Amino acid sequence: MVEKRPKTSEQSVPSAHHIIIDNESDAKRVHRDQQQDLLAARLRNGDRSAAIELVDLYYEQIYLFLRRLGHDEQTSEDLTQESFLNAWYHIGQLRNGSALTSWLYRIAANVSNLHWRKNRGREVRKIENLEVPDDTDPELDRLGHDEDLSRLKIIVDQLPAKLQRVIVLHYMQHLTIAEAAGAMGIREGTFKSRLNRALKAIKKQMMKSGEQQ
Repeated sequence: MVEKRPKTSEQSVPSAHHIIIDNESDAKRVHRDQQQDLLAARLRNGDRSAAIELVDLYYEQIYLFLRRLGHDEQTSEDLTQESFLNAWYHIGQLRNGSALTSWLYRIAANVSNLHWRKNRGREVRKIENLEVPDDTDPELDRLGHDEDLSRLKIIVDQLPAKLQRVIVLHYMQHLTIAEAAGAMGIREGTFKSRLNRALKAIKKQMMKSGEQQ
């Protein structure tokens, strides 16, 4: 049985330009997935050149992630190196290439958590490099451009750790919902719920601080 297609107007038919862009995006995603699968396989086989490639690809991301979790420069460098060492020692836990990004961020997050527990009360947690990129969710984008960015930084800095981390992973590290949820070890629905709570909390505090000025 042939499924009937709904009639489309000229306006609803995608242009050749959009089709080309979509095809290019799909091709890039497929290529990236293939490259990550290959890298993951090489890592699992103990290929040391793959370990070097992993560091080259992810070092800056993981370092900035740790900075944005509140660690200073030296501590972030130390924890970044520790994260990659842990990744190499536990490479057998990596299932496939599609999980590579989430898996590595999760290791870094665990390294960070362990550091904070060991140094509780001895170090001050302070978010660095807060930015609101142009292609973010419109909700956070409006908050960043209509209000003072310094106030936004203070508010994010004061969020509970779980809500703070969803903002860091999704908006600062540019991870997809699926990748960020995997990095936190939670379901996508749970991540979306926390993200929504975080945005509401930010908006509420922005409005409150605006009224006080």
